[in-house]
Amino acid sequence: MPHLLTAITAHGYGHLAQTAPVLNALRQRLPELRLTLYTALPRALLAKRITGEFTLIDRAPDVGMLMNDALSVNVAASAAAYREFHRDWHHDVAMEARGLTDLAPDLIFANAPYRLLAAAKRAGIPALALCSLNWADVYHHVCGGRPEAPAILAQMLAAYHDAALFLQPAPSMPMSELANRRAIGPIARLGTPRRAELAARCGVAASDTLVLVSLGGIPLQVDVGRWPQRPGLRWIVPQNWHAPRADLIAFESLGFDFVDTLRSSDALLTKPGYGSFSEAVCNGIPVLYVPRDDWPEAACLVEWLHRHGRGRAVTPRDLAEGDLADALHHVRTLPAAAPPAPSGIAEAVARLSDYLQAAANGNAARRGP
Repeated sequence: MPHLLTAITAHGYGHLAQTAPVLNALRQRLPELRLTLYTALPRALLAKRITGEFTLIDRAPDVGMLMNDALSVNVAASAAAYREFHRDWHHDVAMEARGLTDLAPDLIFANAPYRLLAAAKRAGIPALALCSLNWADVYHHVCGGRPEAPAILAQMLAAYHDAALFLQPAPSMPMSELANRRAIGPIARLGTPRRAELAARCGVAASDTLVLVSLGGIPLQVDVGRWPQRPGLRWIVPQNWHAPRADLIAFESLGFDFVDTLRSSDALLTKPGYGSFSEAVCNGIPVLYVPRDDWPEAACLVEWLHRHGRGRAVTPRDLAEGDLADALHHVRTLPAAAPPAPSGIAEAVARLSDYLQAAANGNAARRGP
């Protein structure tokens, strides 16, 4: 039985959004797969997104970035966290390597923790990475001017190079310093259109406009009770945003899967993030987004959205005041191209399956009958 250890950054939900469809498709190809997850993401969320059983190592394998809220990085706290994470780098890599040797997976799959890749190399275990970003590029953008940055960046980049391949699902940051990068297609779940059922669950007319509001897995509180009410316009909002108004519907009350809700809505209001953008574009849903000026991945996400889908930026003030009707009308009337297929899932599974089966067969031969 092949054993895959998958490490997932817990910085929001985008890394899980990229990883889960690949793991689910891999399990269809290899039903006997034994899966261990190494992440600080909640077990309930993992079980909702990843089919089948798994063992959970419930701790963070990396830093990510520390955020003030969904739209801004806490630069000082992030820099301090990276200094601490790299303070005993060689010792910690050795400790991770001993843990990997005891766990004995056939393959490491990382999105996109990097210390584990260095530990896998030390333990003699093959590893693949997959992500639309790498933390070296993000760290360089956020903290690159600090005196400790060159040494930290050198360790990060060396660790990423320890992966046999770094798969870049479209859209991705350039990652020009990674010689092992390989571009693949987008990764996204496709929803089932259930518009009539969604309207009935929301208690609205079939002709009403339904906008799904999702700012991702990092909290951002908006006082939607201040938003103007407009006839025929309904907002599906997170439960903790909900206010007692007929035009505000709590997503959690619907009992719908997120991607089916997205596919059945008229638009998505979000911020630039891989999962939100890829799923909206691949499901043909127009997007209003609040820019993330300090997030280096945002530029490639926004460019891809406007090239393959329908998008319109709104300001933080527009979001706070609910001044969104004109932008919503504009984005819904843009010409719609055929949505791209999420071909990156099959491409990633093909790579993973080849490496995993080769490693498992080699390990089985060394163990003998």
